[in-house]
Amino acid sequence: MSPGAGAPDEAVGTPRERFERGIGFRLDPFQHRAMDAIDRGESVLVSAPTGSGKTLVADYAVSRALDGGGKAFYTTPIKALSNQKFSELSARYGAHRVGLLTGDISHQPRAPIVVMTTEVLRNMLFARSSLLDDLQVVVLDEVHYLQDPYRGSVWEEVLVLTPAGVSFVSLSATVANATDFGRWLTTVRGRTRVVVETHRPVTLHHHYAVAERGRDGISVLPLLRNGAANPDGLRLDDRRKRSAHQRLRAPRRTEVVEYLAAAGMLPAITFIFSRAACDDATRQCLQDGVRLTNEDERARIRQLVEESVDRLSDDDLRTLGYGPWSAALEAGVAPHHAGLVPAFRQAVERCFSEGLLKVVFATETLALGINMPARTVVVERFAKFRGSDTSALTSGEYQQLTGRAGRRGIDTVGHAFVLWNQATTFGLVARTAVAPPPDLVSSFHPTYNLAVNLVRRWTREEAHSLLESSYGQWQAPEGSESLVAQLDRRLAILDDRGFIDGWQLTDAGQILAGIYHESDLMVAEVLRAGVLDGLEPAHLAGVASALTFEARRAGDDPPVPRQALVVERLAAIESLAGGLRADERRVGLRRTRRPDGGLARSVVAWASGGTLDSVLRDAEVAPGDFVRNVRQIIDLVRQIGQVAAEGSTRDSADLAVALLRRGVVGADDPAALGSAPGDPSPS
Repeated sequence: MSPGAGAPDEAVGTPRERFERGIGFRLDPFQHRAMDAIDRGESVLVSAPTGSGKTLVADYAVSRALDGGGKAFYTTPIKALSNQKFSELSARYGAHRVGLLTGDISHQPRAPIVVMTTEVLRNMLFARSSLLDDLQVVVLDEVHYLQDPYRGSVWEEVLVLTPAGVSFVSLSATVANATDFGRWLTTVRGRTRVVVETHRPVTLHHHYAVAERGRDGISVLPLLRNGAANPDGLRLDDRRKRSAHQRLRAPRRTEVVEYLAAAGMLPAITFIFSRAACDDATRQCLQDGVRLTNEDERARIRQLVEESVDRLSDDDLRTLGYGPWSAALEAGVAPHHAGLVPAFRQAVERCFSEGLLKVVFATETLALGINMPARTVVVERFAKFRGSDTSALTSGEYQQLTGRAGRRGIDTVGHAFVLWNQATTFGLVARTAVAPPPDLVSSFHPTYNLAVNLVRRWTREEAHSLLESSYGQWQAPEGSESLVAQLDRRLAILDDRGFIDGWQLTDAGQILAGIYHESDLMVAEVLRAGVLDGLEPAHLAGVASALTFEARRAGDDPPVPRQALVVERLAAIESLAGGLRADERRVGLRRTRRPDGGLARSVVAWASGGTLDSVLRDAEVAPGDFVRNVRQIIDLVRQIGQVAAEGSTRDSADLAVALLRRGVVGADDPAALGSAPGDPSPS
């Protein structure tokens, strides 16, 4: 039908013109440059501040793939981001055209658009899955995750292993060495256009807040003056040096909220690097009478909250403290952290995105790509605990947190506040705020699973060439050990243990090739030793939990499982781990993480139909941690059901997955389906 014959407007023009019409606002020059590259068939790397609109470039690439009759994969580093993007794309293109693949969910894997965690794509590449057929473009959202010390290798494996002809759209927070990274991308993906945007669409104003003992209210200073530390603030540092009995104090949370409300700076996200402190801050605001919503907003919050928790039972809601939590939301205040069950976190995100919540107290997990912009960001303490010690925020961390401040199309400016603290000087905060962004640094290291898949799929020379083409080798300082040498040490362990024979996989090696897990060889040894054989499903899940669970901090001895057989099998895993770790120490490899049976008793109870209340009393973990850990167990047990040599073990594992995925564990899955049958959803 011609335009003059009444064709709908959205069907007129080139794909680019139709896409831009559908946006409803003018694109920025950097978005045009990136889309031009996509139109030329090039891959593209976009390095830009949080909130600048770089995901629009990815959306355009997805749209182009669909127009061309091809497929698009949209990868994210965390499940929360996958869920959010799945919802966005489903709303735009129709639910029937969008699939979702995470470690524990497989929904419409053959759809033309599939959202997935990056690990799922890596595993597909090793399996040479038919789902890769007709793939035109891969989006790597938050590609700077390749520097994550535990998971970063996955991004490089995807970039190196994806078949030629598939283009990439890589999205990154601002990094100093984007050009260098782009040069490497060109070596492995073909011509890659690097688009760097340093300008924030909404100007950010930096502030420093301090209070005095004996006085209510806070004083606020500009952090910067003419692009450098404000001299008035540096005088605070001088006062600190001159007198040990200064009258300065940290502002109270309620004082900060009241100041922001009076100054018209809400909604705000306050970052606190402690889950308990986020909950305490929320309670404190309620106790101090903070009420930030009107009647209409409260009614809408109730509606969104009830929709979010609709699949949770009344008993579960009581166990999770639904009453006080929902009361806080209706007052316009909420916590957001990984200790909350996903349904609660999603309710907070939905309410905040509609402008209903005015203050959210959050841990840094909220800064990792989830779309929750605010007018103001408050950083309560300028230091964070890093496992063994506490140190100041880096420039990259500060930019990541404050990148949430300033809503495009709503705010003319955004605000970032840092609160005075005895341990943090004004000068340090100011220097960090103006410091250049960090370099993107590879954390690539060969795993046992990578090693056996290289043996399975490539010759020795090809395998070495693949490792030499990694960004890790590209960045490696002269004289450092090569990644090939690291691979060879892994191969030596595998040869000694009978997983390979020369450059051939043994039967045990074939099983290891299908295990995608942080402790991959440990899992394979557990299977080979028959530790999971002869177990009923709930017991198998409990024993397998030792391979996924890691207590957040050392504490009292966890409750011992009630079943003697489970205790016996956990001890067998501990013994196998000791032998493997000794071999790794001998050849100088990073040691496999110790197994941890601390959640086994609770997992057995959950898989046996126990109530959430009784299970959490035993678990000694937060509800959100319990859900996340059970989902990790589901992912591992599902893999065991695919690779175990014993048919009865495979059957028991498959049933264990069904028993684990109930109630609060599956309540927030956007697809609301279980695991789909069929080809494969490797993860």
